[in-house]
Amino acid sequence: MCGVFGAYSTKGSPVLEDIYLGLCALQHRGQLSAGVAWTDDGTVRIKKGLGLVHEALSQNELAKIDAHAAIGHVRYATAGGTRPENCQPLGADYAQGPIAIAHNGNLTNARALAAYLAYKGAIFQTTCDSETILQLIAHQPGAVPLEALETALSKVEGAYSLVVLLNDCLIAARDPWGFRPLAIGRRGEDYFVSSESCAFDIIGAEMVRDVEPGEILVIDKRGIISRKRPPKPRHYRCAFEYVYFARPDSVIDGRSVYRTRKELGATLARCGGCPKNAVVAGMPDSGTLAAIGLAEEAGADFEAGVVRNRYVGRTFIQPTQRVREAGVKIKLNPQPGIFDGREAVIVDDSLVRGTTAGRIVSMIRGSGAAKVHMRIASPPVRFPCYYGIDTPTSAELMAAQMSVPELCRKIDADSLEYISCDELCRAIGLPKDELCTACFDGDYLEEEEKNDLLGF
Repeated sequence: MCGVFGAYSTKGSPVLEDIYLGLCALQHRGQLSAGVAWTDDGTVRIKKGLGLVHEALSQNELAKIDAHAAIGHVRYATAGGTRPENCQPLGADYAQGPIAIAHNGNLTNARALAAYLAYKGAIFQTTCDSETILQLIAHQPGAVPLEALETALSKVEGAYSLVVLLNDCLIAARDPWGFRPLAIGRRGEDYFVSSESCAFDIIGAEMVRDVEPGEILVIDKRGIISRKRPPKPRHYRCAFEYVYFARPDSVIDGRSVYRTRKELGATLARCGGCPKNAVVAGMPDSGTLAAIGLAEEAGADFEAGVVRNRYVGRTFIQPTQRVREAGVKIKLNPQPGIFDGREAVIVDDSLVRGTTAGRIVSMIRGSGAAKVHMRIASPPVRFPCYYGIDTPTSAELMAAQMSVPELCRKIDADSLEYISCDELCRAIGLPKDELCTACFDGDYLEEEEKNDLLGF
């Protein structure tokens, strides 16, 4: 669930420091690498590296570079793994000029396209599916770059939100299904594109609107020009963005993430998810808003009962199980005295691999709670995601291997409850045919697409 950010100044103002700040605001979407790209005298320039934004990039250095158009990326590895060459943006100088691309999502037919391109003579420099788009463009040397990009996008399948530099313009593109979020912002004569609207606040920009599914935006000295592809019969906006990945101060496709998460908690309460006289606490920070919503709806006490070490990153998006488990041990700690002799209702956004839940139940029980109830503000995650979340096999998903009662025993809770897919859609405020809930119910875009990604 990488983060992408782009900027274009119609008056020629430097934008690389804006890119840096925008990437800092999107850091929650990827912690493995960060990078920026711009053009200089007809050549692509790229700075990128492994680690967090401040580790991979120098704000002082970027602030000195006079570039009026640039793109940036923070990476969360799915297809291609964590190899340094897979850091984005990716760029090249080809027959029609400089080009750079930053991509959020997974291309489900990347393996087949890569094989076709290799047969045509393409030499891949990375194992990242995003390079497929660059290669498709480069293999149209006689086409105008924008037309080559449109043709390339007509050949790829799956999820993509893109920011692209082509010569002297910035391109934003969202796949026709709308899997991944992408928003447009403006500050005077400067335009911005971001995975989430929260990144506009840090640079003093205002959100204009979301990029529509299937829309390609060209941003240059003329402003914004929209080029729309034929609409699809339905959309597949990722429900997990509202549940977990997006920052709560973002607005995605007109829906406040903050309000949605509180409503998810209220839904849990309406399902009878809170015993009388219980104390409610959220798993920081992903379960906090749902816990507040549950407590408000149930009329229960809410306490900040679990303290998070702010200097430890998200455990879910760490690349190995060993690192995830080590992270849980130092990341969370119960608040002394909060749960003494009382029933505890612990709310989390989801239960994927189960690394954190069992340890938290044990810690809460050890801190004096009479009973520990787990409440999950989403349906059970039973199916792998092939559109950008790092859950590639059902073997990694606890809910795919066990029933809810078995899961409850596994994490040693006194009770465990989820919401349904229908309740999830109602809380988000979008109909089922506007959301992707494949990780919950197996409703994939096309069955053959999920098989195509395996082995890439």
